[in-house]
Amino acid sequence: MSERPIGVIDSGLGGLTVLRALIDLLPDEPVVYFGDTGRFPYGPKPDRDVVKYAFEMADLLADHDAKMLVVACNRASSVALDALRRDCGMPVIGVIEPALRAAIRVTQTKRVGVIGTVGTIASGAYQRAAAATGTGIALTCAACPGFAEFVEAGDVDSQEVHVLAERLLAPVRSAGVDTLVLGCTHYPLLARTIGDVMGRGVVLVSSADETAFEIRTLLGGAGHAHRPGSEAPRRVFVTSGDLDTFRTLGARFLGPEVETVEAWEWS
Repeated sequence: MSERPIGVIDSGLGGLTVLRALIDLLPDEPVVYFGDTGRFPYGPKPDRDVVKYAFEMADLLADHDAKMLVVACNRASSVALDALRRDCGMPVIGVIEPALRAAIRVTQTKRVGVIGTVGTIASGAYQRAAAATGTGIALTCAACPGFAEFVEAGDVDSQEVHVLAERLLAPVRSAGVDTLVLGCTHYPLLARTIGDVMGRGVVLVSSADETAFEIRTLLGGAGHAHRPGSEAPRRVFVTSGDLDTFRTLGARFLGPEVETVEAWEWS
């Protein structure tokens, strides 16, 4: 089990923020990453379609003999996590609960904001998770259509992005939040723009680091962590979209680890 890879799925490139944290924390772990860029974006798609896509990706990574599935997509986590945990035959970790736990630790005022895709916010997943903590935090949620699309296009700091952020972040700014959860794994790549708009007094929380810590705890507790060896761990990237675009933006957002990229076409 320890020699098998960790499987990571996302609607596109955003999950690379989770993978970056995972590689930094567990550098010896082999990884298989699937970015479903051919069917991106997931945000506006119906729940049933997103659940279907999540299971198709999980099946693909099971074929790669993954020992664990990391759902590095807030949209998929919001609607498919329980079903994946029940049916996919391997441990499954999402990104919503780790991000909320981090926000609860950080907030001083208990006024927390969450931004995400239209589908993630409409699902109520963050609202339910916050209520389940019993901490009494006041949650303000705002959908940010267009953010993930800019990231997938490689544009994270243009004036157009900044103007869009000013408009979409207005509800959480008006609510006076002191902590903002980046409820889409694409959004950390927009952190500079989001931080400029929100101001220095607001802490931005990404689920990436917290999810990586949870993975380490789960693997260590089960005795399934990969043992350090003389060879570099194998890291495989699969995309349903354009290979060259994935290679270029993947290397930009993740780093030199993006070497082997394989094409996948849904039938």
